[in-house]
Amino acid sequence: MLQAAEQLVSGGVTLLQYRNKGGTSRQSLDDARELRAQLGDSARLIMNDRADLCLAAGFGGVHVGQEDLSPDGARRVLGPDLWLGVSTHNPEQLRVADATTADYLAIGPVFATGSKEQADPVVGLEGVRVARSLTRKPLVAIGGITRANALAVVEAGADSVAVISDLVRDPRKSAEEFFRVLG
Repeated sequence: MLQAAEQLVSGGVTLLQYRNKGGTSRQSLDDARELRAQLGDSARLIMNDRADLCLAAGFGGVHVGQEDLSPDGARRVLGPDLWLGVSTHNPEQLRVADATTADYLAIGPVFATGSKEQADPVVGLEGVRVARSLTRKPLVAIGGITRANALAVVEAGADSVAVISDLVRDPRKSAEEFFRVLG
């Protein structure tokens, strides 16, 4: 994990999310602290799901899903300065999240994804367009994003893309290629 994170940052990535769906809280905190110590301020680190671990690890924000701590609850834990992101999967969820103090909203899955068990229905590029029309907040597209489709996703209205599988092999080179594709 640490080697991949360093490679991603050296490839130009400035925002990394720590996501560990299967580990214990203790393991997640240990990993997060090690990641923070190793990367320093070279990238903003976002904790998935856990506002408490975000604070304990010294991360720059938390990203919550529909089944996690509410955005309002997460904001109470984080305070006003750390970033808060919220995953949404349809226009109604996006409208609700847009009314919160979330700093950015995620929409997806845009395409089929293998990184999430029981993924929500695919929203496609049209879902990104609809989401863009419903918020002025930064919009992150999630789910099945690759170098082959990232530009179309940004052209549909996403401000940025969240990527897992297309960065696994040779993280630095893959990140650099994403930046070339997105210009």
